[in-house]
Amino acid sequence: MRLFKRFRAVGAALAMAAALLPQAGGLRAEGTGTAEAGFQAYLQLLAARARAEGVREATIQAMTAGLAYNPRVIALDRGQPGASSSPTSPDFTPYARQHVDAARIVAGRAKYRELAGMIPGIEARYGVPAPILLSIWGNETSFGKVRGDFDLARSLATLAYDGRRRELFAAEFIALLKMADMGVPRSRLVGSWAGAFGNPQFLPSAYLRLAQDGDGDGVRDIWTDPADTLASIGNFFRDAGWRRGQPWGVRALVPAGLDRTGVASGLAAPSCPRVYARQSRWLTVREWRARGVQPQGLIGDEVLAALIEPDGPGKSAFLLTGNYRVILHYNCSNYYALSVGLLADEIARSP
Repeated sequence: MRLFKRFRAVGAALAMAAALLPQAGGLRAEGTGTAEAGFQAYLQLLAARARAEGVREATIQAMTAGLAYNPRVIALDRGQPGASSSPTSPDFTPYARQHVDAARIVAGRAKYRELAGMIPGIEARYGVPAPILLSIWGNETSFGKVRGDFDLARSLATLAYDGRRRELFAAEFIALLKMADMGVPRSRLVGSWAGAFGNPQFLPSAYLRLAQDGDGDGVRDIWTDPADTLASIGNFFRDAGWRRGQPWGVRALVPAGLDRTGVASGLAAPSCPRVYARQSRWLTVREWRARGVQPQGLIGDEVLAALIEPDGPGKSAFLLTGNYRVILHYNCSNYYALSVGLLADEIARSP
């Protein structure tokens, strides 16, 4: 009888969650009390899923006790450029000045010198140049200075309940519980409002699948260990298809008379369509040269590259390789990927 009552109570909670869940388009206009009630009921759904995926009951209880809906997280999510339907973007040049700045360049070069003893081994193992790894670290957290202080369990559960990207964040919440089940302390499970954490700002699923023990101490510490941080970023890039010996791209000079319609891309990308729509179709560097486009860095003539002019014709231009698209796996934004490449170039350059 006691077991029957327990099942009946769980069933009632799940039914309540289903009734109060927002639709996939986002939260309905509802009061804080209604949102909180729906959120608490939805936690029962997440807990049931975690049990089904093997997370221990003690971990589930420890990670969900006291969790409350966080409207601040939803406000931040709504304010993201990707949540807007506006077709326009701010200029890239001011963005680049902010993200490829003197402080990051100086700090990146200092890290390069400081970690010189471990860098060759990491580069050899993963095939990704250290300046790219350091640039990701610098762009994501300013080399560990800004990692965020949001409670990850609360943020991920709130975003999943919201419904705009429910399955993504529900899966990340379960992955976070699996991290806790493996012994990662709750004190480390803090980060950005969107659920990323540590020096490289991995999501929980990326940590479970790709985080590395770079120094062989038996711990995958992407919070304080530089070797683990760089190895984990390297493993992410290798897994995404980074090609050894190929640059991310190079600056280019574009002739005024270039027929841009003739090199326009017909690619209909299933994800991040606006990002890929701003890039041309693939041509070899030799073919770009024949059209008058002159690369301003070392790149082989047979390398396939796409042209991007982020601020429009007559301004900055870049020829992008397949490795650039690997950077987009980290963050699907042309401005982000360009800033990673440019910061890496500056870190590699002698002061």
